[in-house]
Amino acid sequence: MSTAPSLPLLSAAETKKLLPVADLCQALSNATAEYIAGRIISPERQVLPLRGDAVLLSMPATAHDIGIHKLVNVCPDNLKHGLPTIHGIVSAYDAVTGQPLLILDGPTVTAQRTSAISMLAINSLYPGRPAAIALIGTGKQASGHLDAIAALFPDIRVDVHGRDTAGSAEFCRRHAALPLTLRPCCGPVADDVDVLITLTTSKQPVYHEAARSNRLLVGVGAFRPDMAEIGPAAIAGSQLFSDDPAGARHEAGDLIQAGVDWDAVRPLAEAIAGQYDANRPRLFKSVGTAAWDLAAARCALAHWKAG
Repeated sequence: MSTAPSLPLLSAAETKKLLPVADLCQALSNATAEYIAGRIISPERQVLPLRGDAVLLSMPATAHDIGIHKLVNVCPDNLKHGLPTIHGIVSAYDAVTGQPLLILDGPTVTAQRTSAISMLAINSLYPGRPAAIALIGTGKQASGHLDAIAALFPDIRVDVHGRDTAGSAEFCRRHAALPLTLRPCCGPVADDVDVLITLTTSKQPVYHEAARSNRLLVGVGAFRPDMAEIGPAAIAGSQLFSDDPAGARHEAGDLIQAGVDWDAVRPLAEAIAGQYDANRPRLFKSVGTAAWDLAAARCALAHWKAG
């Protein structure tokens, strides 16, 4: 009697190893074109209540080669118990047979593909190589983005803006081994910053400057209608792009509160194809979709099979 092979269940570290930034960016670039063409199906996520303020998020996606299902539990009260706020998995399946192929760590997949989408936006919307990037935020998303920046743009300067200088300095100290020049900051963004990435869950804008053609804005942290990181002056003066314009209508608080013309919010796939004006300010809003988790699963499977 034959026994089916055991299904690989990968740890956070093992999952991250299978998602190198450059390869993940390429997988995401391919997926953006498939998604806009309808070749990746990724319905709106389903949110189910758990106990207290906790929720279970269900996010499936399918394509010609694989299907994936991300199940993530977000439990804010875990902080009181010294546990991570987010737990979950991404399971990948063969599209023809339905056979389970791999189970990845959900929070790691989310972190890696989110930072990689930001890097893809930078590569697509910022001409040349940025010399200085500023991060607003010092949480896990900021850590993930810093790793991605180090992988793609080593040796550049990164200004880290936290709630106070001490917090920014501590964040920089924790990441001092990265091949970057880290500078703790608290206050206005330096004039020579080429790319600004906001990575907070603020309900009030943390960046108020007017749009400028020589600075790309990347909004990541605000993921609910009541959240906003980037002020209306920057939004009103910018060409607007999103990884998922349909999802942005419901989740991108920055854009919702600014009352944008949604017909003017273009998909990232157009930016990748060079369909933008490099002489005008540009803003990219990241909201996420299970299509990007599918792209990450493809990347992980390729590296897993390669050994």
